[in-house]
Amino acid sequence: MSDLKPVGEFGSVEWCEACGKAGAKMLQDANLPADTAWGFTENYLYPPERMLEGGREISAFYFMVKDGVCSGGDGAPEECLALDGFHIKAVWGSICSQSRAIYDSSKQRGADEAVMYKDIMEYIGRKEIWKKGKAGSAKSMNWPPLIGAAVTVGPGFHNIAASMQMPSPEYEALPLTEMLVPIFSEMTDEQKKSFLNLLRIEL
Repeated sequence: MSDLKPVGEFGSVEWCEACGKAGAKMLQDANLPADTAWGFTENYLYPPERMLEGGREISAFYFMVKDGVCSGGDGAPEECLALDGFHIKAVWGSICSQSRAIYDSSKQRGADEAVMYKDIMEYIGRKEIWKKGKAGSAKSMNWPPLIGAAVTVGPGFHNIAASMQMPSPEYEALPLTEMLVPIFSEMTDEQKKSFLNLLRIEL
Protein backbone atom coordinates (compact mmCIF):
# COMPACT_ATOMS: atom_id res chain seq x y z
CA MET A 1 0.00 0.00 0.00
CA SER A 2 3.07 2.23 0.08
CA ASP A 3 2.24 3.50 -3.40
CA LEU A 4 -1.25 4.61 -2.35
CA LYS A 5 -1.64 8.28 -1.50
CA PRO A 6 -4.55 10.20 0.07
CA VAL A 7 -6.67 11.68 -2.69
CA GLY A 8 -9.60 13.24 -0.81
CA GLU A 9 -11.80 13.21 2.25
CA PHE A 10 -14.23 10.42 3.02
CA GLY A 11 -17.17 10.85 0.66
CA SER A 12 -15.51 13.45 -1.55
CA VAL A 13 -15.84 13.08 -5.30
CA GLU A 14 -12.09 12.45 -5.62
CA TRP A 15 -12.08 9.72 -2.97
CA CYS A 16 -15.28 8.11 -4.22
CA GLU A 17 -14.00 8.03 -7.79
CA ALA A 18 -10.73 6.44 -6.66
CA CYS A 19 -12.50 3.87 -4.45
CA GLY A 20 -14.91 2.88 -7.20
CA LYS A 21 -12.10 2.37 -9.68
CA ALA A 22 -10.03 0.41 -7.13
CA GLY A 23 -12.94 -1.90 -6.41
CA ALA A 24 -13.60 -2.44 -10.11
CA LYS A 25 -9.94 -3.31 -10.67
CA MET A 26 -10.04 -5.90 -7.88
CA LEU A 27 -13.05 -7.53 -9.54
CA GLN A 28 -11.33 -7.39 -12.93
CA ASP A 29 -8.13 -8.93 -11.57
CA ALA A 30 -10.11 -11.82 -10.06
CA ASN A 31 -11.10 -13.13 -13.51
CA LEU A 32 -14.63 -13.86 -12.35
CA PRO A 33 -16.92 -16.18 -14.34
CA ALA A 34 -18.43 -14.43 -17.35
CA ASP A 35 -21.96 -14.68 -15.97
CA THR A 36 -21.11 -12.96 -12.64
CA ALA A 37 -23.45 -10.08 -11.83
CA TRP A 38 -22.85 -8.21 -8.57
CA GLY A 39 -22.80 -4.62 -7.39
CA PHE A 40 -21.56 -2.50 -4.48
CA THR A 41 -22.82 0.93 -3.45
CA GLU A 42 -22.23 3.08 -0.39
CA ASN A 43 -24.30 6.24 -0.13
CA TYR A 44 -23.38 8.68 2.66
CA LEU A 45 -26.20 10.57 4.35
CA TYR A 46 -25.86 14.15 5.64
CA PRO A 47 -22.35 14.81 4.33
CA PRO A 48 -20.84 18.28 4.88
CA GLU A 49 -21.91 20.76 2.22
CA ARG A 50 -18.40 20.81 0.76
CA MET A 51 -18.97 17.23 -0.44
CA LEU A 52 -21.80 18.34 -2.71
CA GLU A 53 -20.13 21.32 -4.35
CA GLY A 54 -20.30 21.68 -8.10
CA GLY A 55 -23.84 20.32 -8.37
CA ARG A 56 -23.03 16.87 -7.04
CA GLU A 57 -26.30 15.32 -5.84
CA ILE A 58 -25.08 12.56 -3.51
CA SER A 59 -21.90 11.46 -1.76
CA ALA A 60 -21.51 7.86 -2.87
CA PHE A 61 -19.40 5.40 -4.82
CA TYR A 62 -19.94 2.09 -6.56
CA PHE A 63 -18.26 -0.78 -8.33
CA MET A 64 -19.85 -3.66 -10.16
CA VAL A 65 -19.48 -6.53 -12.59
CA LYS A 66 -22.10 -7.27 -15.23
CA ASP A 67 -21.95 -8.95 -18.64
CA GLY A 68 -18.24 -9.53 -18.18
CA VAL A 69 -17.49 -5.84 -17.63
CA CYS A 70 -16.15 -4.42 -14.36
CA SER A 71 -16.75 -0.74 -13.69
CA GLY A 72 -16.87 1.72 -10.83
CA GLY A 73 -16.61 5.33 -9.77
CA ASP A 74 -18.47 8.18 -8.12
CA GLY A 75 -22.21 7.89 -7.52
CA ALA A 76 -24.72 5.07 -7.13
CA PRO A 77 -26.20 4.36 -10.58
CA GLU A 78 -29.50 2.53 -10.87
CA GLU A 79 -27.86 -0.16 -13.00
CA CYS A 80 -25.63 -1.06 -10.07
CA LEU A 81 -28.36 -0.76 -7.44
CA ALA A 82 -30.48 -3.22 -9.44
CA LEU A 83 -27.86 -5.95 -9.01
CA ASP A 84 -27.62 -8.36 -6.12
CA GLY A 85 -24.78 -7.27 -3.87
CA PHE A 86 -23.86 -4.90 -1.07
CA HIS A 87 -25.94 -1.71 -1.06
CA ILE A 88 -26.09 0.54 2.00
CA LYS A 89 -26.83 4.06 3.09
CA ALA A 90 -24.82 5.23 6.10
CA VAL A 91 -24.69 8.48 8.06
CA TRP A 92 -21.48 10.19 6.91
CA GLY A 93 -20.44 11.43 10.35
CA SER A 94 -20.94 8.06 12.04
CA ILE A 95 -18.28 6.23 10.03
CA CYS A 96 -16.05 8.89 8.47
CA SER A 97 -13.22 8.90 11.00
CA GLN A 98 -12.87 5.14 11.56
CA SER A 99 -13.01 4.44 7.84
CA ARG A 100 -9.48 5.85 7.73
CA ALA A 101 -8.15 3.16 10.11
CA ILE A 102 -6.00 0.35 8.73
CA TYR A 103 -6.80 -3.08 10.17
CA ASP A 104 -6.73 -6.84 9.63
CA SER A 105 -10.18 -7.32 11.17
CA SER A 106 -13.13 -5.01 11.78
CA LYS A 107 -13.93 -6.64 15.14
CA GLN A 108 -12.22 -3.98 17.27
CA ARG A 109 -13.75 -1.21 15.21
CA GLY A 110 -17.18 -2.77 15.73
CA ALA A 111 -16.59 -3.07 19.46
CA ASP A 112 -15.51 0.57 19.68
CA GLU A 113 -18.56 1.66 17.70
CA ALA A 114 -20.84 -0.32 20.02
CA VAL A 115 -19.43 1.62 22.98
CA MET A 116 -19.87 4.90 21.10
CA TYR A 117 -23.54 4.19 20.39
CA LYS A 118 -24.17 2.96 23.93
CA ASP A 119 -22.78 6.23 25.30
CA ILE A 120 -24.87 8.25 22.85
CA MET A 121 -28.02 6.39 23.88
CA GLU A 122 -27.32 7.12 27.53
CA TYR A 123 -26.71 10.79 26.76
CA ILE A 124 -29.87 11.36 24.71
CA GLY A 125 -31.99 9.13 26.95
CA ARG A 126 -33.39 6.74 24.36
CA LYS A 127 -32.45 3.56 22.50
CA GLU A 128 -33.70 4.77 19.12
CA ILE A 129 -30.79 7.03 18.21
CA TRP A 130 -32.22 8.43 14.99
CA LYS A 131 -35.81 9.43 14.49
CA LYS A 132 -37.73 7.20 12.07
CA GLY A 133 -36.49 7.54 8.51
CA LYS A 134 -33.35 9.47 9.49
CA ALA A 135 -30.89 6.60 9.95
CA GLY A 136 -28.92 4.62 7.43
CA SER A 137 -30.22 1.43 5.88
CA ALA A 138 -29.11 -1.71 4.08
CA LYS A 139 -30.87 -2.83 0.92
CA SER A 140 -28.62 -5.86 0.53
CA MET A 141 -25.40 -7.14 2.11
CA ASN A 142 -24.57 -10.20 0.03
CA TRP A 143 -20.93 -11.17 -0.46
CA PRO A 144 -20.66 -14.33 -2.62
CA PRO A 145 -17.45 -16.30 -1.90
CA LEU A 146 -15.79 -15.36 -5.20
CA ILE A 147 -16.52 -11.66 -4.65
CA GLY A 148 -15.36 -11.81 -1.04
CA ALA A 149 -12.10 -13.41 -2.15
CA ALA A 150 -11.63 -10.78 -4.87
CA VAL A 151 -11.90 -7.79 -2.53
CA THR A 152 -9.66 -9.24 0.19
CA VAL A 153 -6.63 -9.84 -2.02
CA GLY A 154 -3.47 -8.13 -0.77
CA PRO A 155 -4.25 -5.41 1.78
CA GLY A 156 -7.97 -5.74 1.02
CA PHE A 157 -10.39 -3.18 -0.34
CA HIS A 158 -11.05 -1.50 3.02
CA ASN A 159 -7.38 -0.78 3.63
CA ILE A 160 -6.90 0.46 0.08
CA ALA A 161 -9.80 2.87 0.53
CA ALA A 162 -8.51 3.90 3.97
CA SER A 163 -5.06 4.63 2.55
CA MET A 164 -6.58 6.99 -0.01
CA GLN A 165 -8.62 8.91 2.60
CA MET A 166 -7.58 12.30 3.91
CA PRO A 167 -8.50 13.33 7.49
CA SER A 168 -11.66 15.42 7.88
CA PRO A 169 -11.51 18.53 10.08
CA GLU A 170 -14.61 17.56 12.10
CA TYR A 171 -12.52 14.98 14.00
CA GLU A 172 -9.27 16.88 14.56
CA ALA A 173 -9.96 17.75 18.20
CA LEU A 174 -12.12 14.77 19.15
CA PRO A 175 -10.91 11.92 21.38
CA LEU A 176 -10.53 8.78 19.26
CA THR A 177 -9.78 5.10 19.84
CA GLU A 178 -6.87 3.36 18.10
CA MET A 179 -9.39 2.44 15.41
CA LEU A 180 -10.20 6.17 15.08
CA VAL A 181 -13.73 5.70 16.45
CA PRO A 182 -14.91 8.84 18.32
CA ILE A 183 -15.00 8.37 22.11
CA PHE A 184 -18.26 10.05 22.99
CA SER A 185 -17.84 9.72 26.77
CA GLU A 186 -14.58 11.68 26.68
CA MET A 187 -15.92 14.59 24.63
CA THR A 188 -16.67 17.96 26.18
CA ASP A 189 -20.32 19.04 26.28
CA GLU A 190 -19.69 21.31 23.30
CA GLN A 191 -18.04 18.49 21.36
CA LYS A 192 -20.91 16.13 22.16
CA LYS A 193 -23.50 18.57 20.83
CA SER A 194 -21.43 19.28 17.73
CA PHE A 195 -20.92 15.55 17.08
CA LEU A 196 -24.60 14.76 17.49
CA ASN A 197 -25.43 17.56 15.08
CA LEU A 198 -22.96 16.11 12.58
CA LEU A 199 -24.78 12.78 12.85
CA ARG A 200 -28.19 14.50 12.66
CA ILE A 201 -29.17 12.99 16.01
CA GLU A 202 -31.87 15.09 17.69
CA LEU A 203 -31.87 15.63 21.43
